[in-house]
Amino acid sequence: MSQLHSNAPAHSLHETKRIIQRAFDGRPFDQIFEEFDKQPLGVGAIAQVYKAKLKPDLAAPGDHDLEEQRDFRQNVRKNVDTLIKRTPQRVPSSYVAIKVLHPGVERVVRRDLRIMGFFASLLNVIPTIEWLSLPDEVRQFGEMMRLQLDLRIESANLTIFRKNFKERTTAWFPYPYTEFTTRQVLVEEFAQGIPLSDFMENGGGIFQQEIAEEGLDAFLRMLLIDNFVHADLHPGNIMVRFYQSSKPRLLFKKQEGEDPQTQPDVTEQVLERLRPFRHRKDTKAWESELIKIDNEGFRPQLIFIDTGLVTELNATNRRNFLDLFKAVAEFDGYKAGHLMCERCRQPDAVIDEEIFSLKMQHLVLGVKSRTLALGNMKIGDILNEVLSMVRNHHVRMEGDFVNVVISILLLEGIGRNLDPDMDLLSSALPILRQLGAQSGSGMLRQGDFSMLKVWAGLEARKFLQASIEDVRTRFIHSVNITIRSFRLLTKALG
Repeated sequence: MSQLHSNAPAHSLHETKRIIQRAFDGRPFDQIFEEFDKQPLGVGAIAQVYKAKLKPDLAAPGDHDLEEQRDFRQNVRKNVDTLIKRTPQRVPSSYVAIKVLHPGVERVVRRDLRIMGFFASLLNVIPTIEWLSLPDEVRQFGEMMRLQLDLRIESANLTIFRKNFKERTTAWFPYPYTEFTTRQVLVEEFAQGIPLSDFMENGGGIFQQEIAEEGLDAFLRMLLIDNFVHADLHPGNIMVRFYQSSKPRLLFKKQEGEDPQTQPDVTEQVLERLRPFRHRKDTKAWESELIKIDNEGFRPQLIFIDTGLVTELNATNRRNFLDLFKAVAEFDGYKAGHLMCERCRQPDAVIDEEIFSLKMQHLVLGVKSRTLALGNMKIGDILNEVLSMVRNHHVRMEGDFVNVVISILLLEGIGRNLDPDMDLLSSALPILRQLGAQSGSGMLRQGDFSMLKVWAGLEARKFLQASIEDVRTRFIHSVNITIRSFRLLTKALG
């Protein structure tokens, strides 16, 4: 799959210039850019991307789309976040990424979808395969691919993601130049960063756990809080940049030297130090440089790009998903099995609902015994087992559920590589707290205490894990002291 992502054929520079000039209302190419790299940064199945620098009269001043007048309370909260969370200091890039659709790509996509539809229908003839709803999945995938053929949609997705994450420090999304974006051209802020794949290849060093936690936190917030999920989270679409904390904005003090356009791009300076050690050229030097970067006060932040594919659950499926998530978080596999049967597309066609629910309970208890640390299990194996049960018991699931499952599988591969000891439910706990705070009062008025039970269970589990770890540490420490004392005593007597 990585070969398909990176080795697609490119279209000519002549075609690129023709399409870009049309997006800028016929403005001559040399009057659009101060710099333009003729070699594409990357070539995908439907488009290719270039790095360029816009003329000063066309460039946008940073994050003006997110700027808003803050009242006193918001200003105080922002300053507290700056001091405690180390809010990233935004230094907007003067460069842009230009994404250009391949000419005639719509025809190619229509042909490929017809081929996929034919084989999905062919596979559907095999007994029990029909319950995986492969033709429906191809149709849904086709709709998502057709949306990718209009780059204005990707620009709109970027705008939504930026608003969702404007108060979060874990991830950032490039600024889209919507006034220059057309169906065939997307102009966005150039993402200054190193691909996450480099950290998976060379190791994250001292930042390994932090990068993994930030990625999981961002994904779970998309999934559980925003209901707006980046559905193409392979490592090539995730970048890592480094930042220094921004200064608190004082209410009555004039800020000096705060013009972002005049500030040095510290991100590029940090990245220049890491680039010589990429592609496993010198992993020890890479890790040593990361330690220096950490000691100098720089922190990592993820940048998500290529937001053309997103997943949103409708109201019914979102409620079903959250109910199912709560059941799994409570390790109540029996309830999860019944929920899957009751809320599938054809409940009357389900075979042996009770046995299906008992199998789910057995599966979930097996997961509970190993915890949800990625190093202790493979989510892919668990989901494969669930899909096998779905086939055998004729539980037909909704298509957007499958999209969420695919996103989770992609996330697992990244998370396992970076931090095998990451615990999914422990990472989900802060997001569940926020989700409960947003909807908790209404749930309590209706007598629904399920979220409180999830919180209590996970909080108790986290406390017990911390207590066990503390006891284990103290025990090992005591044993080491006893051994050392015994050795000294033996030496004295001998």
